[in-house]
Amino acid sequence: MNNLKEFHVVAKGKVTKKKSSTSKKMGSLNKKTRAAQQNASKGRPASELAQFKLGESHTEYPDSYSPQVLEAFPNKNPDCESWTTFLCTEFTSLCPKTNQPDFARVYINYIADSTMVESKSLKLYLFSFRNHGDFHEDCIQKICNDLFNLMKPKYIEVIGEFTPRGGIAIFPYASLANKQTKFKKLREDRMTNYSPGKYSLALSRVY
Repeated sequence: MNNLKEFHVVAKGKVTKKKSSTSKKMGSLNKKTRAAQQNASKGRPASELAQFKLGESHTEYPDSYSPQVLEAFPNKNPDCESWTTFLCTEFTSLCPKTNQPDFARVYINYIADSTMVESKSLKLYLFSFRNHGDFHEDCIQKICNDLFNLMKPKYIEVIGEFTPRGGIAIFPYASLANKQTKFKKLREDRMTNYSPGKYSLALSRVY
């Protein structure tokens, strides 16, 4: 299932700083900012990468729904607000009643906080739905919930564009936000303004 595309868009990459009335606090903040910048400029240490399935010579694909395969890594830029988008072009699940296969494009858009999801583990997780019997809406909400519980992002939304079956196409949309007012408002605004295709992407822009 090598159909997982990843996009990083630093649309709002502004480091937020708390205002301080004293030079001491400003100096401390500047030190933290410089430390964060230095950390972001370094590569990932081997000790951090050793825990991931990425790069292993043998990959075991789960044959049932497996949220436990998801892996996360530290975000080097938690003070920045950056969108990351994943696009799975060939998501598959089963109808819980008939066991007939369902096919979809799944879009995952999120603004990370302190951790981010590792892409190979995400691919294995999405693959685990292959033999999972659930309605379209349940699958998309489950993906949103699992990723939110894994990463605790500032904001996340998951969109499913399922292939029509029986003459009906179903496009579920799920989102979650942390407790910050701005991200709660972002969720409210995007939920209010949602319509099919609004937050997804034409495949002609990918291939």
